[in-house]
Amino acid sequence: MIFEQHYLDCLSQASYFIGDESSGKAVVVDPRRDIAPYLETAAEHDMKITHILETHFHADFLSGHLELANATGAEIGYGAGAVTEFASTQLADGHIIDLGSVQLQILHTPGHTPESISIVVHENGTENPPTSVLTGDTLFIGDVGRPDLLSSKGVTSEELASQLYDSLHNKLMTLPDETLLYPGHGAGSACGKNLSSDTVCSIGRQRETNYAVQPMSKEDFIAAVTEGQSAAPAYFAYDAQLNRELHTMLDEHQPPASLTIDEAIAHQTDGAVILDSRDPTVFAAGHIAGSINIGLAGRFAEYAGGAITPDTPIVLVADVATETQGRVRLARIGYDNVVGALVDVADTMAANGEHIAHGNRIDVHQLRSQLDENAPMQLVDVRQPGETEGGIIEGAVIVPLTQLDELMGTLDANAPTVVYCAGGYRSSIAGSRMMRAGFTDVTDVVGGYTAWQTAFDSVPG
Repeated sequence: MIFEQHYLDCLSQASYFIGDESSGKAVVVDPRRDIAPYLETAAEHDMKITHILETHFHADFLSGHLELANATGAEIGYGAGAVTEFASTQLADGHIIDLGSVQLQILHTPGHTPESISIVVHENGTENPPTSVLTGDTLFIGDVGRPDLLSSKGVTSEELASQLYDSLHNKLMTLPDETLLYPGHGAGSACGKNLSSDTVCSIGRQRETNYAVQPMSKEDFIAAVTEGQSAAPAYFAYDAQLNRELHTMLDEHQPPASLTIDEAIAHQTDGAVILDSRDPTVFAAGHIAGSINIGLAGRFAEYAGGAITPDTPIVLVADVATETQGRVRLARIGYDNVVGALVDVADTMAANGEHIAHGNRIDVHQLRSQLDENAPMQLVDVRQPGETEGGIIEGAVIVPLTQLDELMGTLDANAPTVVYCAGGYRSSIAGSRMMRAGFTDVTDVVGGYTAWQTAFDSVPG
């Protein structure tokens, strides 16, 4: 058996290639939209991809099932109850996909979504103990899938949590302890609240350590998995619907059109967002006025999906030779609306000062001095609730980045505003969004709360 996990750090998303060397047949599970890695693996091992299996309708990314089916002719399979605009097969609980020496058994494991499945991998017959199980977003390492996403319209989070309890205890936790668990996501994903950074574990280890599968009543389980979930990124509902539909396929090798600064500003005037994907330090040194800064080095697509609506045209500003990467990463969440990318960024910035703005940044020592002097300040913490439970800088108001749009109106746009996060990446996103929304004076804290803790050991608040 050829078994490969393809992990995208920027989305904390795992997909899988499973190939049978005896038959030359292969299956891809939960493919991302840029499909070249799966085609390369199939070519390397002289295999034909015959099936594309989706564990559920994903909300956090646009899957590559259409691109991969178009490239290979493979059959697309979902769990029972999944209705799609494109040709697909509903796979019943217990269905076996026989590749030859490798057998894949479908388990219907609703709870994260109604149609969720897990895939049990057997070698040399289903009468033999399974070697592994691909659990999608039903069971994670250290957590379980959240039951409250909008991808499950018409079903309450309590109803789904009840189904999730049954899926875990009656299906997944009946597997042998030595069965390897391969989840759909890892730490950083908004599809759960306590995901591990590990990307493989065992059922036995989860039986010992995962809070959600410990002995408890269904009522206690429902309370445990429904409370404390962070706000889901705004684009989740869009992707959950788009994954059901026919849509334009991605050409992952096509770069965005090149734009001059005048063309970029013309698009901006017509309603486009200028998305600057450079490092926050570089962005602060000079950027087109009104730009949003989301660094390509971080969770670029996820935060873009939280800041920009799906139908808004996007102009990319990027470091040299990263324009196509930026376009592809946006396409991974279904954002195919990049109208072009600014060319010769450094020279363009230097030659067009009348269009260029600069960001304010201070370090934690400067912030401490201003606080000690009682300088007028609106201090904003944009971290998530799970982070702020560990402490905040005294006097800060908490406005999680995922709720910035809905809570921005609670802030004074005319007050001197200082923004911080954990390390400085998200605060630059928040600060640039505030400036674009009309805030007159926004300052970003370099190094964020982590630098504050390091500098001052104990944190008041």
